[in-house]
Amino acid sequence: MFGEIIKNFGINLNALNEKNTVSSGDLLTGHMSFDLKKETKISSITVSVTGKVRVHWSTSGGGGRKGRRSRKNFSGKLEFFNLKSVILQEDRAAGVASRLQPGTHVYPFSCQLPLGDFPSAFRGVHGQIEYVLTVGINRPWHMTKNFVTELNFVNRINTNQPELWAPLLGINSMTVCSLSCASSAITMNVSTEKKAFTPGETVKILCDISNASSKTVTPKVKLQQKQVFYTNNKVHSRTASKTLVSKTGHPIEGHTSFAHTEIMVTIPQLSALSISNCSILVVEYFIQVSLKLWPFNDLVVLVPIILYDASVNTRVIGE
Repeated sequence: MFGEIIKNFGINLNALNEKNTVSSGDLLTGHMSFDLKKETKISSITVSVTGKVRVHWSTSGGGGRKGRRSRKNFSGKLEFFNLKSVILQEDRAAGVASRLQPGTHVYPFSCQLPLGDFPSAFRGVHGQIEYVLTVGINRPWHMTKNFVTELNFVNRINTNQPELWAPLLGINSMTVCSLSCASSAITMNVSTEKKAFTPGETVKILCDISNASSKTVTPKVKLQQKQVFYTNNKVHSRTASKTLVSKTGHPIEGHTSFAHTEIMVTIPQLSALSISNCSILVVEYFIQVSLKLWPFNDLVVLVPIILYDASVNTRVIGE
């Protein structure tokens, strides 16, 4: 019945930037519109904006009834804010709903997002952080009809932190034993020019390798994303990791006292931003450089980086 009376419903938000993102403290403006096929009583039209995070995962208990009984579920949720305003309201004193005539109806709206250190929107393996704008149309003796639009919310970080632009260095070494049991050391220094990057940017990874062994080793670089999900009390957690980019460098022959190599890794344009300001959902990134030394364990260096959106980080929170 609702779709037969109200048609062509639309929510139009005025873009604040070319990426159509929003951040804490922004003023959202726009309008909603719809067509009525006949005269309709409307009790109210409301607009709400919410920000929240939810996580959930289960432990496998195996198949069958016994497995289902032993399966455990874990979850957590938080609400950052819940704002609500009224666009159209019935005359409560008279108890009379508004009568809207057939035709096109357009209502402007605005909403001020609160200031705060809220995490960026994210959809992960076991949870999501979402910000939504909801328009609700209430009619007498009918259930509320909600229309939802997701907001591309981006955390505004303080880019004035010197540690974000300082070079990063990671070092690791190991000693291997050849067939003659002579010990030989392999050392690897890995550095990047800075810590903070934006999706689509290219990271220059510098590798200085000393290979005193008889084995030829080849550096392999991976851009790793790590998602960590927690229950509210942080007693339980679940981790999911994936490789976004993988590159292989030039082989380093045995008995090489020093070799310098540069490997370029471009961060995928659609990569999610880093999240460190949410207690139950964390997203981290690492540059992992490894040397495979079969039959020994790999020699690995991890360099942590962060991904941020430069278009919304032109000022410090609270300024």
